[in-house]
Parts: sequence; C-alpha cells; structure tokens
Amino acid sequence: MSARALDGLATASKMKVDLAKHVASLEAAGKTIGLGTIMVGDDPASSLYVGGKHRDCAQVGIKSFQIELSRNATEADLCEAINTFNHDPKVTGFLVQLPLPGHIDQTKILEQIDPSKDADGLHPVNLGRLVNRTSGSLDFPIPCTPRGIVELVERHDLSWEGKSVVIIGRGPTVGRPLGLLLSRKGIDATVTLVHSKSSNLPKLALDADVIVAAAGIPEIIGEDMVKAGATVIDVGVTRDKVSGRVLGDVSEKVWKIAGFVSPNPGGVGPMTRALLLQNVYEIGNREVSKLG
Repeated sequence: MSARALDGLATASKMKVDLAKHVASLEAAGKTIGLGTIMVGDDPASSLYVGGKHRDCAQVGIKSFQIELSRNATEADLCEAINTFNHDPKVTGFLVQLPLPGHIDQTKILEQIDPSKDADGLHPVNLGRLVNRTSGSLDFPIPCTPRGIVELVERHDLSWEGKSVVIIGRGPTVGRPLGLLLSRKGIDATVTLVHSKSSNLPKLALDADVIVAAAGIPEIIGEDMVKAGATVIDVGVTRDKVSGRVLGDVSEKVWKIAGFVSPNPGGVGPMTRALLLQNVYEIGNREVSKLG
C-alpha cells in the first residue's frame, strides 16, 4: 500500500481564499487587519520564514509591519519594539520570530506581548486559558502549529475522536499545546506525550492510530514503528548542513505502511502560516464584535 498525502499546501490555499473574503468584509466595515513581526538578527531561515509570512498577508489583504533589530540588540531594545506594537492600533496581532539569540531570555520576552495581540498564541496567559478550557469555543489566540495539525487532519475528512495519538516532543510550541487541543471535548483523542527519556517509544508508536513527530530528529520514526493504516504527521524540521535540504522526523519508508502521511515540506508548515493569518483575523473580528 502507499499512503495518501495530507496536502498542507492545497489545504492552506483553500483556507486563504476564504480568509481573504472575511478580511475584505472587515475592511468594508471599517476595520483594517494588520500583522506585525519582530526579528532579532539576520538568521537566513528566520528571514525566509518572516518573508513568507508577509507574502501570505499580501495574498489575503492583511497589512503587514516589520521591526528588524541587530543580533546584538539587548532585551531592553526588544521590549521597546514589543511595546511599540502593543500600542499601535494598526497592528492587530504580532509575533517575535523565534529562536532568539542566546543572550535574550525567550520566556521573559514572550511575556511582554499583549495577550490580546498574541498572533502566535504562545503567551503564558493564552496557554493557561487553553489548559483551563476543556470544552466550548476558544475566544483567544491558539498556537498556530497545533491548530494547523488539527485542521489538516479534519480537512481531509479524518476524525480524531477515540483515536490513540502519540505525540513525540514536549515543547511549548507543538507538543504540549497539541495534547491540550486534542484532548478537549469535541475532539476527544486519547493522547500520549513522549520525549527523549521515554523508554518505550517504539511500542507506543506502533500501537498508535496517529503519530505526531515533532522531535526535530531526522527519521526518528521508521517503518517498523508504524502500524498499517496509521496517520503520521511529520512536524520536525532539520536542515542538512551539507545540502541545505529540509529533513523531517519521518522516514520515507513509512509511506509504504501508513494510511496518511503529511509531507515535509508541504504538510504542516503551510498550515502553520495559514493559521497565523487566521489568528490575526480572529483577533480583529473579536474587536469589531466588542464594539458592535
């Protein structure tokens, strides 16, 4: 058998068509939507990601604003830039591009962002709300990659309900918030979170209906760890130092065993960017609703 692709590029494109209509409706009602980005240094990968986000904005009619700081910028410099966007009415939501240089405390910086403008959904207040809201609607920004993973699966007419899901990776951007999302009432997956100290990863993975690989370790998931027909989501990204090629966490041989696999690149990445735009639009729409 050969797995079907969970096509993030096509799915994100469809989402952006709908999103452009929603943004235009808000614009007609007098509300302009704007995304801000703050980048420290000139890391090539970060520059590529930020450039892509601004191109995405142009595609759906969202204005975009950018602050660039040198690699030697201090925490005070970065906090000042954050404060600028916190108080700029043209900026509906914004993000600080990660990772940050080693001399800057990432946790401290993320806490400086106004939670209501948290485009990435990574502010501790919003993550805390996600912990607390086990059911019902979510009226605050949600982490983009976990939200993109949920959307990618559901928009391919697959259900999470009752599925055994193994998430490999316990970071705050993917593993932890994804587990919270999937275990909410209405999604109803059974989640196991594993990491580098887990002693029984191969068995846990082999028993899973869905595997989400977000470890950042090339080919950590091999064909012997996937049961026939399982869904495999490849999130991890490692760039080969020689070729520069993007390497995922899932071996190509997995495609012969699984039922569905997200390609990498072309799977979760485009969905993450689409959900960033969705977050910013929803922030603006909530502002309009409060005024109305």
